[in-house]
Amino acid sequence: MKGVIFDGEQARTVDDLEIRDPGPGEVLVAVSAAGLCHSDLSVLDGTIPFPVPVVLGHEGAGVVAEVGAGVTHVQPGDHVCLSTLANCGACAECDRGRPTMCRKAIGMPQRPFLREGRPLYQFASNSAFAERTLVKAVQAVRIPKDIPMASAALIGCGVLTGVGAVLNRARVEHGDSVVVIGTGGIGLNVIQGARIAGALTVVAVDSNPAKEGVARRFGAGHFFTSVEGARDVLPTGADHVFECVGRVELVRQAVDLLDRRGQAVLLGVPPAGAEASFLVSSMYLDKSILGCRYGSSRPQRDVALYAEMYREGRLLLDELVTETYGVDEFEKAVADARGGLAARAVLTF
Repeated sequence: MKGVIFDGEQARTVDDLEIRDPGPGEVLVAVSAAGLCHSDLSVLDGTIPFPVPVVLGHEGAGVVAEVGAGVTHVQPGDHVCLSTLANCGACAECDRGRPTMCRKAIGMPQRPFLREGRPLYQFASNSAFAERTLVKAVQAVRIPKDIPMASAALIGCGVLTGVGAVLNRARVEHGDSVVVIGTGGIGLNVIQGARIAGALTVVAVDSNPAKEGVARRFGAGHFFTSVEGARDVLPTGADHVFECVGRVELVRQAVDLLDRRGQAVLLGVPPAGAEASFLVSSMYLDKSILGCRYGSSRPQRDVALYAEMYREGRLLLDELVTETYGVDEFEKAVADARGGLAARAVLTF
């Protein structure tokens, strides 16, 4: 079968991947569509260290092909959105409803793929850039069959992370002010999350002025190419600032933009050893800096919720898909994504 592999130096599409049958508690999924997320690009450029060779992709949707023993919540033929959280469901964090903090879901890559007799790692417990992938049952979330697969795929990472950061982590309230730094796939979902939450003022900041139209479509009331414009709109600062790029100087700007009791939420991924600085004295008015993993999501709950929001017209998905590519066009998809030509490039199978 076809898939996109990375050997530590080059990513390429191959057609001789193999995958094992599902074991107990596992689901084999025929992938229909998969978004090219910035995290995939971060593996290619070394920002996110990951063992190789690896089958890439982690934002996907498809059709259940086969289930292992004990799997009852999905069956062959069901449409599913794939989560990256291979959480155990039995630890204290899972029991508290915090699957993103499950230690079994972090840093324990499996190797269900073979190529030329050699095992390949699975990226983010998912590897959606393959015609078929194998996930734990908890990662397969059933979705209505009327949602286009290219749009449904984006729920699995961009929406869960961006909208989830607003609703689950920051808990933005009606009337709050929100600044979003970076309007790529994650930033746009933060913007629409702020709109859904009822934020009064939503300011988008991006160095690319061509992104203004889509930022406003998703819910931004203001758009600027630097944070100085945001200071004019919110002279005392913002209640919430989301950094969605992953640059330490922007982390500092996010902190400096906070009003009293404000929160800076860090969603962008800088290099692993990057350090950011801020004025300690600026934090004493109950300001906070919050990390956020995967939107503090509970996928079996949140995916279903966002799917219904989409069907009711409250959550935008189709507008995120700026271009679709066949899996053989992976290199072009990467070039377009890096060039800022696509909010989300989506590979189709």
